[in-house]
Amino acid sequence: MKFTRRVMMTAAAAMVAFSGAAQADGHQVLDELHFLIPGGAGGGWDGTARGTGEALTEAGLVGSASYENMSGGGGGVAIAHMIENADSMGNTMMVNSTPIVIRSLTGVFPQSFRDLTLVAGTIGDYAALVVQSDSPITSMEDLLTTYRADATSFAIGGGSVPGGMDHLVAAMAMQAAGEDPTGFNYIPYDAGGAAMAGLLSGEIQALSTGFSEAVALAEQGEVRILGVTAPDRIAGSDAPTMMEQGVDVEFVNWRGFFAAPGLDEETVGNMRAAIAAMYETEEWEAVRARNGWVNIHNPGDEFEAFLENQEQVIGDLMRTLGFL
Repeated sequence: MKFTRRVMMTAAAAMVAFSGAAQADGHQVLDELHFLIPGGAGGGWDGTARGTGEALTEAGLVGSASYENMSGGGGGVAIAHMIENADSMGNTMMVNSTPIVIRSLTGVFPQSFRDLTLVAGTIGDYAALVVQSDSPITSMEDLLTTYRADATSFAIGGGSVPGGMDHLVAAMAMQAAGEDPTGFNYIPYDAGGAAMAGLLSGEIQALSTGFSEAVALAEQGEVRILGVTAPDRIAGSDAPTMMEQGVDVEFVNWRGFFAAPGLDEETVGNMRAAIAAMYETEEWEAVRARNGWVNIHNPGDEFEAFLENQEQVIGDLMRTLGFL
């Protein structure tokens, strides 16, 4: 079965090595770096900031790193703090990801990525649809057949609100398969753990989640991965992609770093150089492999172009879904 409608949010243009970025040649670039984390300890933002800081310091590219968790407002509290205190943020990088685009579009906070200095996109986590490990649904075609047979009782869940990232990924997949992206029943949960409980209890038939989380659950024998939103199978995993099953959708939840508005070019350049050099270190590879991240390096202007494209694609889909 082949589905031809294409819904793409591509990171292919982002898969550049280090073109246009200053190189650090393994030498220390910054004496100190402070990471501002818009969410609590243990989350994706927290892990990204601390893992990046670990690699940068252990590789000798940064002298020392410190971390500050500042939750609230869907990330808006930390963004506002960085803007309002820009003059004292000379050594600070804030981590963020796809939600800065979604929450700006929906007005959760008034700022957007344009109000900050873009340092670089650094990693990505593709998305996946999963089912219980003993589910009779074994492929995307099975999922679509089951949905078409009884759409009213078929539910896909996720650990984000309606219109959030897990919902959007499921809608992209359904749209790419030729279905109405507003037609399926999406069940939101407060977090990934609650969503997983909903899947195992049978409250939902499928779960939309991040690939790294899906892999961990699959290794524990709890779920079967039906499809991944990567252009090709991810190294080290035998999970099939959506695209190889004829569902032509590609999506990556990027994570990257921002600095305060108006930060001087030299400091921004040093931040970008440290991140660019980081990819070539054993210390970074250890962190990346441990977390199952995909390297996606978008420095400066390339980061801006990537975000503008993502904003357009997400905005169009959210308008179709009635959230904008």
